[in-house]
Amino acid sequence: MPVNITGKLPAVKALEKENIFVMTQERAISQDIRPLKVVILNLMPVKEITENQLLRLISNTPLQVDVVLLRTESYEGKHTPKAHLKQFYKTFSQIKDQRFDGLVITGAPVETMDFSNVLYWDELTEIIKWADTNVFSTLYICWAAQAGLYYHYGIPKHSLPHKISGIFEHTLCSKLNPIVRGFDDQFLAPHSRFTEVRREDIQKHPSLEILSESEEAGVYIIATKNLRHIYVTGHSEYDADTLHKEYIRDKEKGLNIDIPKHYYINDEVGKIPPMTWRSHSMLLFNNWLNYAVYQETPYDLSQLPQSEHKK
Repeated sequence: MPVNITGKLPAVKALEKENIFVMTQERAISQDIRPLKVVILNLMPVKEITENQLLRLISNTPLQVDVVLLRTESYEGKHTPKAHLKQFYKTFSQIKDQRFDGLVITGAPVETMDFSNVLYWDELTEIIKWADTNVFSTLYICWAAQAGLYYHYGIPKHSLPHKISGIFEHTLCSKLNPIVRGFDDQFLAPHSRFTEVRREDIQKHPSLEILSESEEAGVYIIATKNLRHIYVTGHSEYDADTLHKEYIRDKEKGLNIDIPKHYYINDEVGKIPPMTWRSHSMLLFNNWLNYAVYQETPYDLSQLPQSEHKK
């Protein structure tokens, strides 16, 4: 949360140079407060696990957040009970006339397919287009980040010779962006994907900024300059055992994959490591909710400005 002090205090300029969020008393007095409205489009197969992971992060904030869970209408997976979906999830047709402060679009295990071959691609692009006028800021995770970059900018995804899976070290490319405020200069985060987006493709678009990357895993966090769209190519929300479960799943499918890198204790399959990315994940979601959503979204969502994508 911001420090609320008089704008005349000399420390204000010093704190702002350190990327500390300082709110002047004048702004604090005029600030309207209400619960944030956030919708989560859950594309993961086992939806209950992803719900727990994301709600754990979104709830770790002083802000009050009203969450709506959203599923695809054009495709229904087999790994989540229908009763659960019926009781707890909405479809796009049920919420498309509403407006939201934030949208989270999860990853999905479909990255080896062409976008157009994904069964719910048309519905997903309709939701992404809808978000430009009905959502203030969208956070895209893993495959969703690739899908969003492709839809908005035509940035392609590239197949990798081997799956990137493991816990990787990352560095900051921009220390002053609010999304990475408070991040360590080096931090860990999980990745799990067969494809990538490349730095040189992203740099062709002036409205995009690369905030963090990994020498081994590539580009990690990309954001539009106005923070209306945040693309995260990894899975900071993952639990300690998620990569293990995915590795076992892939092996049972007969896939020829290596064990996750920098993950198992002594590289012994099944020896789950301590969770070394929890604080990073908490901070990433807190920063998105606070700086990209809460501090910028209009109090009256009917006044929501349209998001523009300058290519």
